[in-house]
Amino acid sequence: MRVIGLMSGTSYDAIDAAAADLSLVGDSLVLKPLGLVSEAYDDGLREALAAALPPGRTSMAEVCRLDTRIGQAFAAAAVRADRELCDGRAELAASHGQTVYHWAEHGQVHGTLQLGQPAWIAEATGLPVVADFRPRDIAAGGQGAPLVSLVDLLWLRGRPGTPVALNLGGIANLTAPDGTAFDTGPGCALIDAAASEARWGSPRTESGGGFSGGRFAYDVDGALAGHGSVREPLLERLLEEPYYALPAPKTTGKELFHLGHLRDALAGFGTLPAEDVVATLTMLTARTVADAVRAVGATEVIASGGGTRNPVLMRMLGQQLAGVALRTSDALGLPAAAKEAYAFAVLGFLTVHGLPGTDPTSTGARHPRVLGSLTPGRDGLRLPPPARERPVRLVLE
Repeated sequence: MRVIGLMSGTSYDAIDAAAADLSLVGDSLVLKPLGLVSEAYDDGLREALAAALPPGRTSMAEVCRLDTRIGQAFAAAAVRADRELCDGRAELAASHGQTVYHWAEHGQVHGTLQLGQPAWIAEATGLPVVADFRPRDIAAGGQGAPLVSLVDLLWLRGRPGTPVALNLGGIANLTAPDGTAFDTGPGCALIDAAASEARWGSPRTESGGGFSGGRFAYDVDGALAGHGSVREPLLERLLEEPYYALPAPKTTGKELFHLGHLRDALAGFGTLPAEDVVATLTMLTARTVADAVRAVGATEVIASGGGTRNPVLMRMLGQQLAGVALRTSDALGLPAAAKEAYAFAVLGFLTVHGLPGTDPTSTGARHPRVLGSLTPGRDGLRLPPPARERPVRLVLE
């Protein structure tokens, strides 16, 4: 089955659409990557989304508008992926949507909201669409994340030692071979917030104040961090956040790790150069990820996500891991920039074949569950016959 996986992460910089040929062969799920296209949100939509996310306030009218506009943007990415990667022969779209709120309190997740109405995708492509993956796991008592953990477990099964899959998105998460999976804390969320903030600090990189004058949505190539110094007192204050000490399974998001969180940590430090603040936040990500990796006894870390494109973050992480091998998923044949989109293509494939998309050890759910909601395509909803058994490994072709 030819499936298009659609993903936009907590950095909400672009929609990734990855196409894959997927098939069940014995006890293996075989994935042949067909490529990736990426569509940036237009400036107006990105600004509207940023304004609605915590700690911002919004209205039901704006939620409706965002749900529609994000759905239309996902539809455009799916159309392009079908045309450019599948020769117009895609059979299914699997859309993660855009997370706007993850309702977590005292270690328990009560709900989650992803916007991007799938009807727009079905209407534009004619394909059936699997969407809304996370709520079913939450309804079964799980965290609803990290959902890529099942794909990681299938993919890394049989690899020697204790390999850990790491995603460095806006929020960082990892999966260990025993099924332990959780969000370690901020990946790039706080780095992005500081790099794009334009109203405070006294940076050396800009005249007239501000971090980047609002010109950058993230620390491009780690340039700010690379010219800064880690401020240990600020780092120690940031590390006091109670989330880091919570046991797994646990999940978090920009409901916690946003600009207000950083402002609170900076209180009392006076004026710091932007480069030093970003360098300290980059070390915060490296330190908290490395602490989590050591806690699960990893012998190897296989990283993916946008953070792998930040050379300063990867260098700091390598130093913090001290003896634990660090490589990107590209080295194993799965493009680091596309891994999550491919993962949701896999989850959509599992859903239409009646197979669970979660591992309870990873999310804390009571039972494995078939995930998502289905929107019929142009020809109605014609599902393949249910699979007879669950795959035990993912093989890249």
